[in-house]
Amino acid sequence: MPRIAPAQDLESLRSAEVAQRALPRAPQLPRSAFLENRTLAAAQLSPAGDFVAYLREQKDSRALWLLPANGGSPRMLVGNTQAEQVTWSRDGRWLFLRAPRSLTMVGVDGRTGVRVPLGGNERRQVIKLDPSQTAALLLRERRVVGQSDVRWQIVRMDAHGKRTLLREDTRWGHDVAVDVRGRIVALARFEGDHDALYRVLPNGALREVLRLRPMERIELLAVQADGSLLMVGNPGTAAGMGNVRRVMRLGADDKLQTLHQDPRGEADLDDVVIDPRTNQPLAASYRSTVAATYGIGGAQDVVAAIVRKFPGRDIALQAGSGPSAHWLVSERAATLRDPRWWLYDPRNGRLRRILDDPGITAGAPKETELARKLAISYIASDGKRVYGFVLLPPGVDAAHAPLIAQVHGGPINHFRAGYDGVAQFLANRGYVVFQSNFRGSTGHGLAYTFSSNGDYGNGRVQQDIVEGVRWLLAQGIGDKDRVGIVGHSFGGYSTLLGLTFQPDLFKVGVAGSPPADLGWAMRWLLSSGEQGDLPDRSLKQTLRALSLDGSDPSTFARLHAQSPLVNASRMHRPLLVMAGGADRTVAIRSVTDYVARLRNMRRPVSLLVEPNGDHSPVDPIPREAYLFAMETMLQRHLGGPAPEPAGQRLRTYLRQNLRLAGPEFQTFAGRPVRP
Repeated sequence: MPRIAPAQDLESLRSAEVAQRALPRAPQLPRSAFLENRTLAAAQLSPAGDFVAYLREQKDSRALWLLPANGGSPRMLVGNTQAEQVTWSRDGRWLFLRAPRSLTMVGVDGRTGVRVPLGGNERRQVIKLDPSQTAALLLRERRVVGQSDVRWQIVRMDAHGKRTLLREDTRWGHDVAVDVRGRIVALARFEGDHDALYRVLPNGALREVLRLRPMERIELLAVQADGSLLMVGNPGTAAGMGNVRRVMRLGADDKLQTLHQDPRGEADLDDVVIDPRTNQPLAASYRSTVAATYGIGGAQDVVAAIVRKFPGRDIALQAGSGPSAHWLVSERAATLRDPRWWLYDPRNGRLRRILDDPGITAGAPKETELARKLAISYIASDGKRVYGFVLLPPGVDAAHAPLIAQVHGGPINHFRAGYDGVAQFLANRGYVVFQSNFRGSTGHGLAYTFSSNGDYGNGRVQQDIVEGVRWLLAQGIGDKDRVGIVGHSFGGYSTLLGLTFQPDLFKVGVAGSPPADLGWAMRWLLSSGEQGDLPDRSLKQTLRALSLDGSDPSTFARLHAQSPLVNASRMHRPLLVMAGGADRTVAIRSVTDYVARLRNMRRPVSLLVEPNGDHSPVDPIPREAYLFAMETMLQRHLGGPAPEPAGQRLRTYLRQNLRLAGPEFQTFAGRPVRP
């Protein structure tokens, strides 16, 4: 059993539960209210802080708009684009629009520059903005010489399409730093079995300054005037914490200095703000527990002034250059489905709400209708502190409410303090939701990630989740007879483990894209799946360090023996599995094989497959089907309000794609179809 958490944590949990129980019960909201609004795809402040560029959805494409920071109406620059990201040129005269397969340059005066394909045989990718030029990007490209000789090029491309080769290398480079003269002075490169950071000498030769261990990562932000490098990452051991992601400076003498890390001593750095003129760090944000943003250096006062205007909120910042330039503020919270956008004027301390017309903000639930999300921690049975969150629905007596353990994917991932559509959807239906950042999760430093000791089967990692559920039940949170488990990807794998090995606790499960044998799944991912043909093979080294490398016989044997696949005969609880037919992260054949075994043993299982779907549903109807099927399954076995009836398009989708329908889905079964 887990040990007692610190008294302060327990008091916060109990106070929050009492406060939430006293609130009015939220009405049952439509499923569509929990699907994140994609009307506003991106918003970026110009370097001078005088304009905000944003991408806005319109039917099957997006439009690029420009909003003056000092007031006035926005104007449309591009009426039809597939772009998902927008980046300003350093001089503020051009915008770079990045779509999955193309890069387009657009002038703020309406001129259109070149359009460049991304991906393809060249594997062309955007690395970053070139800080040495007024309007240029740095690209990575592949050049094949002969039959098997592959070279990787770093190319500068300006807004007019002019190309300059900066470096050619036999190794794949993660990142580069460019000085004011336009010369590459630092290179982060994959070396076949590790990553390393090099100084690039004037003659092009490399001098290693940092050799990185598995899961140590760096991102090069800027070159300082004295030759030092500004970066974020987690190399080495930070005082009091194990390899946290933080803001750093690598001096000209190659000594590493920490500029900022989480003052609470709990979380990895999530985001850093850089002055576009001086390249100095201005602010740092942390979101693995309590969301918090802090000013750095001379920006401490202005950042503190902004933070005070948003008490208890998670804010993301963008800064213009100069002390009088506007700041762009994105206000976020666990109870805000879509961010609210503000412009802050440091000259007078005033905020102005922007991007808030009904076309952008329509359909969002009221904050009073959503659940409070509380950061928690507890001490596991072996003495390790484990982190997570719990969502408490308003107006619900948590002691008598069904409890859902929601497990994140990855496992190299973590839950954050912000909005989660699936969790809020479940809370709106009256479920208490527990999100575990079990050891092995990221977000709390590498020591926390590696403390899993590779025990990803029915071992320590799963035990952290189970003990978190039992700890909440012991605190009077949740009905012990109505506990379920849901998750996607690795979370789906954990769901299968829970129903297989902890059926006394978990009464029902919903697994999205679940690997039924983690060792086999990791082997397939590296050889034939999404990672199968990538030049950067560092994931293999990461999995090896985490004892998840399926190509290692002993690791494969251990994970295979503990897998839900091998232990399928032990699975008796009702299960819903959802998957994508074109998934390149978890092989669909492994999912259907597992479901077929359960079906042959007459186990209670349903299977929903999106025929051309990838690892996660993207289009509106498959996303709604995901929520509807989950709600239907949990309501049938744990209670709760009846699901909102499915519309005609959703009913048609379910009839076509339910490959195996248990009793929960007989209405949509049509004729039975074997997996």
